[in-house]
Amino acid sequence: MDYKKDFPIFKNKDIVYLDSGATSQKPKMVIDRIEEFYKNSNANPHRGAYSLSIEATQVYEDTRKKIAKFINAKSEEEIIFSKNASESLNLIAYSYGLGNLNRNDDVVISIMEHHSNLVPWQYVTRRTESNLKYMYINSEFELSKEEIEEKITRNTKIVAITHVSNVTGTINNVKEIIKYAHKKGAVVIVDASQSIPHMRIDVQDLDADFLVFSGHKMLAPLGIGILYGKKELLNKMNPFLMGGDMIEYVYEQKTTFAPLPNKFEAGTQNVEAVVGLGAAIDYIESVGYDKIQEHDKELVEYAREKLEKLDYVSLYMTPNKENHSAVISFNIKGVHPHDVASILDSINVGIRSGNHCAQPLLRSLGIDSTCRASFYIYNTKEDVDKLVEGIEKAYNMFAKYIKN
Repeated sequence: MDYKKDFPIFKNKDIVYLDSGATSQKPKMVIDRIEEFYKNSNANPHRGAYSLSIEATQVYEDTRKKIAKFINAKSEEEIIFSKNASESLNLIAYSYGLGNLNRNDDVVISIMEHHSNLVPWQYVTRRTESNLKYMYINSEFELSKEEIEEKITRNTKIVAITHVSNVTGTINNVKEIIKYAHKKGAVVIVDASQSIPHMRIDVQDLDADFLVFSGHKMLAPLGIGILYGKKELLNKMNPFLMGGDMIEYVYEQKTTFAPLPNKFEAGTQNVEAVVGLGAAIDYIESVGYDKIQEHDKELVEYAREKLEKLDYVSLYMTPNKENHSAVISFNIKGVHPHDVASILDSINVGIRSGNHCAQPLLRSLGIDSTCRASFYIYNTKEDVDKLVEGIEKAYNMFAKYIKN
């Protein structure tokens, strides 16, 4: 099925968009739903006793319920709205990490982590005099069972792990990691930013203590993120941001805070993006995760087959095809990724080049940056052919300068 027709940008721009791992494009139904909100329901939720404010509140809270159902949370009170996954991770680090870590405790993360799930833990472990430890990947770009069990010990209090690497596309077995970490008494935070656009997430089945994701990577607008947390943990945490709507009573010298989820949602929220996220979920459900995964698999295998034939291209991806998502990182030997991206842009192919906010991972691989093509439901085999055409063009432009 041609899903590209559902996305207005492809009617307005002659482009091959291969950067969905950074931000996905938006289907017409998401754009239309935001427009409808502003035309018919725009008001400040939770603030007014008049009908329009009540309607805006209903729209806002109905979307929270939809998200809770979407990830199978026990209660909508476990769904906290944020700006993005980065803010959600910072909230956990400040509100849970600072309050629960003691000197010489361990926080364990993987070397694959996005800076958003790494830098906050550097800060928190320094502040609490606890230790930040890393699980490293093997030659197949995966975390081995031995590495997981060696690093997660009785001294581990927090494990923070990406579900899917935004560089290698490796799918980590977070369910098994959570199970093992819980045996050791640790709380587990899952970054699902790269996974939830492509696969169904069931937080109860995973038994995740916290799980975060950004809407803009799953067809929703920019500026909306989700923090899921088990209710018993969220209730014990202090607010991260303070101000309007997260308070109960304010006196001159003290304040009491509102119950969940309001306790963590200070100030007027990005309601248009919440509405858009609800519409994005509707779109994903209408397509179905089975179809999305079938499409991903077919497209990535086609791209892998094409790229493996180019002996001047290095691929950074697991050979285990069942353990790989919709991201392919690569380099042309002897050509800087920024040059490759610029040449691809000259034929209207958009890819990402750089360190992908994962400098420690790339450093561990002995490289500074890569090219990255990330796919979604609107991409086609013709898009892959155009990518390969651009890579061949880039190589041929630099071939006489490349030392063998």
